Amino acid sequence: MALKIYSTLSRQKEDLVPLEPGVIKMYVCGPNLYGPAHVGHAMSYIVFDTIRRYLQYRGFQVRYVQNFTDIEDRIIETARSLNTTVKDLSEKYIARFYAEMDALNVLRADYNPRATEVIPKIIEIVAGLIAKGYAYPIEGGVYFRVTRMTDYGKLSKRSLDGMEAGARIEIDERKEHPMDFALWKASKPGEPAWDSPWGKGRPGWHIECSAMSMQFLGEQLDIHGGGHDVIFPHHENEIAQSEAYTGKVPFVKYWVHNALLRLHEDEEKMTRHLGNIVSVQEALQKYGGDAIRLFILSSHYRSPLTWKDENIIAARHGAERLRVALRDYEAGPSSNPADALCEQADQASRAFVFAMDDDFNTPRAIAQVYDLARTINAARDNGAPSNSVAYAQSILLELTEVLGLTLKGVSGPSEVEPFIALLVQTRNELRAAKQFALADQIRNRLAELGVVLEDAASSTLWKYTSQE
Repeated sequence: MALKIYSTLSRQKEDLVPLEPGVIKMYVCGPNLYGPAHVGHAMSYIVFDTIRRYLQYRGFQVRYVQNFTDIEDRIIETARSLNTTVKDLSEKYIARFYAEMDALNVLRADYNPRATEVIPKIIEIVAGLIAKGYAYPIEGGVYFRVTRMTDYGKLSKRSLDGMEAGARIEIDERKEHPMDFALWKASKPGEPAWDSPWGKGRPGWHIECSAMSMQFLGEQLDIHGGGHDVIFPHHENEIAQSEAYTGKVPFVKYWVHNALLRLHEDEEKMTRHLGNIVSVQEALQKYGGDAIRLFILSSHYRSPLTWKDENIIAARHGAERLRVALRDYEAGPSSNPADALCEQADQASRAFVFAMDDDFNTPRAIAQVYDLARTINAARDNGAPSNSVAYAQSILLELTEVLGLTLKGVSGPSEVEPFIALLVQTRNELRAAKQFALADQIRNRLAELGVVLEDAASSTLWKYTSQE
């Protein structure tokens, strides 16, 4: 089966056929640096990191760019309120972003350009749009003329009238049309500013991404990603200004958007200015990176998701079960030992690829990973040959790496296993002392945490439940 990818532009799954054979040019919108990232942002970065990893696993060369928006109204306002500079504020949150994404095992992009680094490219594009009649200057600023684009609205499937009725419009009586958007903004006193043919100013939000993607990936992209909330106006405007400037259609072959993460069912999304967020830092401290990744990837990227403690705790237990399956792993044989366990491992690998080829269906792929982990544990308990177990473990490790899981401690006990072993030992001592009520209390509490005890003649074995 060909790899299928859902494009927001066509509203359907399409065969992934890159512009250049074997190469995927991929651009994903990065953070606005006026505050720390929250888990709603992390959802997007984890989704596209997993897509990138899988494309590489399938043999594509992925050229990946993710930007930093380091000049924008909210950054300027926040810097002023904190009595700091825009640059210092941006640097602070870039450093924090890198640290948090590293902890989530999100691979760094090939390029992480900052908007302020591409000012010459922005000026070049804006000047070109004016020359072609797609933009017009007004008193030091420049606006894009949306009425010149007959297909404006093709990504969001909105008409100009519908946009005007439902959008927050940047009010400026000088604009030719209410939906015309700023490409260049005249500077105000005390704001960062750059020289331009229209006077000192700074770029508008939308033009930044067109300039950065063109400078690092060229005038046409294979995949452009971001959250569902930036389809309009941000990505709609990117299409308009990019295709108007280059004359090349499409600007992007496949527009990919992840659904949004909510803190509560009755909310639309997490957002910093409303404060209904869980910071990435807080989530990492409480749950760890693997649990957060498994929680997010256990739902399809186009399905809205609600942040629930019980579901993230379940994902953490799932990560521990995978660690148990990889316990005492040593590099397996390079070839399949050709027994039932190894055939099951190969079958799980094929099913994993089949699931991921269907628009990156991570829930189905993860189900295969859990099934393989259970198979490995059962085979090991039943005395399967060590080389067969090692081969199956190598497949499991390969698949979990595609999902970006670190599963730290796979060569030895995970961080919680010594504590489980201590509780098992304590329970056995209580049983020997005939303190059965306390011993049962330990068994029951471990069961609530997903750990099952099995009493044998001379020892007590423990394992994670197969419950997902």
